[in-house]
Amino acid sequence: MIWLLVGASYLAGAVPFAHLVARGLGGLDVRSAGSRNVGATNVLRVAGPSLAGLVLALDAGKGAAAVLAARAVGVDEGGQAAAAAAAVAGHVWPVWLRFRGGKGVAVAGGAFAVLAPLATGMAVAVFVTVVSISRYVSFGSLAAAVALPLLALAAGASAVIVATAVGVAGLILARHRANLDRLRTGTEWRLALRRRG
Repeated sequence: MIWLLVGASYLAGAVPFAHLVARGLGGLDVRSAGSRNVGATNVLRVAGPSLAGLVLALDAGKGAAAVLAARAVGVDEGGQAAAAAAAVAGHVWPVWLRFRGGKGVAVAGGAFAVLAPLATGMAVAVFVTVVSISRYVSFGSLAAAVALPLLALAAGASAVIVATAVGVAGLILARHRANLDRLRTGTEWRLALRRRG
């Protein structure tokens, strides 16, 4: 049962919504535009906030759906955490796109919103605060990823959920290596400020 669940969660996570939405509704291939990352931030960069918001919701939804499906079939927290990790892995290494996917932030957010809702809500607040101040989405993502395991621990989440959060955070950090380099050199993409008037 658990292996079928993990496999199904991986396949759900592997659905490349950024690619499908940007191509189907925006006529763009995110794999060859902007940062070339298959995720909501790159859709925001090359196609605008409306499509990016849709992608964000869909990506978070597939993470949440994986955990909810695991819960619905009666597996324990360990199985639910495994489903969450598999969904994130599917997004990062999607079989449909030759294992070249996104960075897993939105999918992890959706999954942990079910597994550890209080900690995830606080991690989202960290993300929003950091992005509002710095205008770097990548910096906000990294801050939230690092904060999530600590917040889950502080909120009393089980050891398996905290451990899964640590593993997912490590993967997200690894996927942001190029962003970290660009942050250090001052060449990272920033959100543009809206002009008033």
